[in-house]
Order: sequence, then C-alpha cells, then structure tokens
Amino acid sequence: MRRLPWLFLPVGILAADMASKAWIVATLAEGESRAVINGFFHLTLGYNRGAIFGSLYWIPVKVRFALFAVAGLVALLYFGKLFLEEKTPTWDRVALGSILGGALGNGLDRILRGGVVDFLDFAFGSWHYWSFNLADSFILCGAILYGVRMILAAKGEPQKTEN
Repeated sequence: MRRLPWLFLPVGILAADMASKAWIVATLAEGESRAVINGFFHLTLGYNRGAIFGSLYWIPVKVRFALFAVAGLVALLYFGKLFLEEKTPTWDRVALGSILGGALGNGLDRILRGGVVDFLDFAFGSWHYWSFNLADSFILCGAILYGVRMILAAKGEPQKTEN
C-alpha cells in the first residue's frame, strides 16, 4: 500500500508538537515568559482549557471534556478517512495530514494535561496575538492549503492523485 508512508506526516507532526510542548513545560512555569526577539516574539507558557482562543471555558470541565472528545473523534474519523482514501490528491493528503497531526497533538494534550499547551507568543507594538503552538500552526496551514485546493478543484484544475 503506497499510502502507508504518508502516515509519517501526521505522526511526525504529532511528535514535533509533543516534543516542543514537553520542552516548554520543562523549561518554563505557567505564565512565565522569555524573550526570543524582545517586544516581538516571546516563549510564554500558558494552558488553553477552553476551545479556540479560550472560548467555551465557562462550560463545566466534564461536559467540556466530553464535547471536545466527541468533536475530536468525529473530526479525526472524517479527516482520517479522506486522508487514507486511495483517490485523495497529493496536496490534499499533505493538507489533511497536517490537520490530523495537529489535531492529534492538541487532543492528546487535553487528555494528558487537561488543556492545550500554548507558548508561541507574538506582539507588535500594542497589538498582541493569542499564544499558540506547533499543532495550531499545522492545523491552520493544512486548512488553508485544503481550502485553496478545494477552490482550485471547483475551477477545474487537474489534481494529481497518489497511486
């Protein structure tokens, strides 16, 4: 099966994400920050116990955990099926593998730590972006790539499939 080597993509992303989170948790205390580029990029350890941008934090912990578990499982099954389909075009498989690897990283974080470890912290002047992690970056990049591929497919661009 030629799809088997593709499993290294989400597994590699998961490994990189978990390693970066393990390092930051071992290096900083919650709320502690270290400048990488002073005034622009800091490593700041925080835990997101809610959903995207900390939303849904007000929901009771057990309900939130069940909600995230069900949503995560549905997403993994859906994207996993698309990722493993024989007819999936190469760039779609890259996008889906990135989304899967990131989702697995954040999902595993919720199970192991009760929240997602965030630590990449950017600011520019008075503007400050929410902290995030490698998994978030892979999910976003995968989603953008997948969206672009869907737009191109709708316009009739040829797609190369993996055989």
